[in-house]
Amino acid sequence: QVDLMEVGGGSVQAGGSLTLSCQAAGVSYSTYCMGWFRQAPGKQHEGVAVIDSDGNTRYANSVEGRFTISQDNAKNTLSLQMNSLKPEDTGTYYCAGDTTKDLCARQVLGITGFYYGMDFWGKGALVTISS
Repeated sequence: QVDLMEVGGGSVQAGGSLTLSCQAAGVSYSTYCMGWFRQAPGKQHEGVAVIDSDGNTRYANSVEGRFTISQDNAKNTLSLQMNSLKPEDTGTYYCAGDTTKDLCARQVLGITGFYYGMDFWGKGALVTISS
């Protein structure tokens, strides 16, 4: 059983920065795909960024150059550094993981309501960006 817990949500003004972290417990997989998804108010989930066990990353076009996904394998921690935040980045951010590494290469990013399911999900952290 893998448990994922997000920390670091909050409220900032547009142009500000936030860092989300995801602590993974019960992880014993040598290959995997991890990612961040978000759900804006009244909308479905969308993929934001993914990283696989080799460190390969992909981003939604809307966050490319502003967000950075990273992982600390020694601490079983996934992070999302978010800079130059915009009001449209507001939403609940979810950490997710899957035991299929190749899912990272195929995952749909940046399209609301369209994404491949992941095996494990956190409960989410709210991020609010004010204009």
